[in-house]
Amino acid sequence: MGSVLGVAGDNGDMWGWRGGKWGARAGLVLGVSGRTLPVSARLRRRIPTRSVPQLIDRATSPRDEGDAKADGGGLRDAWPDLTLIKTAPDPPRKQRRQDLSQPLPSPAGPPAPGETPRVESSAGRCLTLQERLLLHYSSRAAVAEERAALAQQLAAGICAELQSFLRGKCPELPFGSLFLSGPLLDGLGALAADRVDFMLPVVLDPALWSLIPGEETVVRNPRYWMIKRTGLEYFPRGRSPWDRFIVGRYLSSNALNEMLHKMLVASVNWPAIGSLLGSIIRPGVASEELKLEVKHEQVELSVTLFPVVEMDDKVLLAAPPEGLVENLWLESFYRAEVSRVKELDAGDCGARQSCLRILNGLCESHPSLRKLSGSPLTHVVLHLGADWAQENLAARFQQVLQELVGYLEIGVLPSYFNHKVNLFCGLLEEEIDEMGFLLYRAVSEPELLLKEK
Repeated sequence: MGSVLGVAGDNGDMWGWRGGKWGARAGLVLGVSGRTLPVSARLRRRIPTRSVPQLIDRATSPRDEGDAKADGGGLRDAWPDLTLIKTAPDPPRKQRRQDLSQPLPSPAGPPAPGETPRVESSAGRCLTLQERLLLHYSSRAAVAEERAALAQQLAAGICAELQSFLRGKCPELPFGSLFLSGPLLDGLGALAADRVDFMLPVVLDPALWSLIPGEETVVRNPRYWMIKRTGLEYFPRGRSPWDRFIVGRYLSSNALNEMLHKMLVASVNWPAIGSLLGSIIRPGVASEELKLEVKHEQVELSVTLFPVVEMDDKVLLAAPPEGLVENLWLESFYRAEVSRVKELDAGDCGARQSCLRILNGLCESHPSLRKLSGSPLTHVVLHLGADWAQENLAARFQQVLQELVGYLEIGVLPSYFNHKVNLFCGLLEEEIDEMGFLLYRAVSEPELLLKEK
């Protein structure tokens, strides 16, 4: 049997990391203080009950003064039932869960009611987790806000120039007005002002086009939709200016992106625009996405252009999945996410936005967690219940980490707005392993995420 961290059940089963396998039996982890830390809500009720009180009694009872082991045996020798708990060095970042032969460090239990978890500061003073989180955020906020304002101004200038170009180059295509979107504007993302999206509305006549639900598309994925040309018997091809992008009676997101990509690379005078804005702008030549890399003396900005269709209360982006299918449009929940979080915080003076800013910043600073930033974190926060008062920020922060571990364990994070959509469907198993391992440890060791990179 491989190394185990967890609680011994009546039948000899171990709960936690077992034999290098992640999450298969993860349930409760016993802390040194004798309290228990929930890791996975799905498995919470499956923990054996008789052995846990015995361990708690042994862990919390004072030792005899004449105990020969008191002077040198340590925790492992003094309480045989806790020999499973020991410390291991940090594994390499690329470690796979099947290669993990060392047990995890012993986590401390969750705080009792009215108690705030504490984290040791670099100066040796013991800070509460709440204080550490706020310090982590505030130490970056002033510089980040100044950079964000400059980045937003720069992005707005590029957006206006690109809008002018498109109207002159493609007057026959009814594009709407370009607008900015993304963490740079909504206040929920990471503090780094390094990314922004340009949303390019594609205005369709609802009498000529209809949406096909994702479950009925060839990929059977509820997150992707198709836009079908209708009424061809009455309104033949050519009636709609978008008919030139039809592939098999469907509006092709790939065909539209290819046309825009050629314009960005070959037709726009980026040196002139960059000179006007005091920056260097380069289009992404090799990228399949519509990207611009912007370098200013004070900021660097990555811009992504998304054609967007709004029909039947759906927001669809021309961001098809990799593969041969070129007619798919990705449903975006971004606008609804931002609106709902701010609405909830306004209703109860909650800390959801503060928590998301901190979590997004931490995920962005850890390469293995970057795919969790943005929508996945927002949906986890939305799934959680009430009690988001500002003084509960640390508790909610740890709860989000615990919930993420549970979702990663089963490989499914349902969308808050459509439970059929799995926001983890694009993650590889190796990525899930790496994220789950780091977050599993961070639940009891927040310093793993908060320490400087």
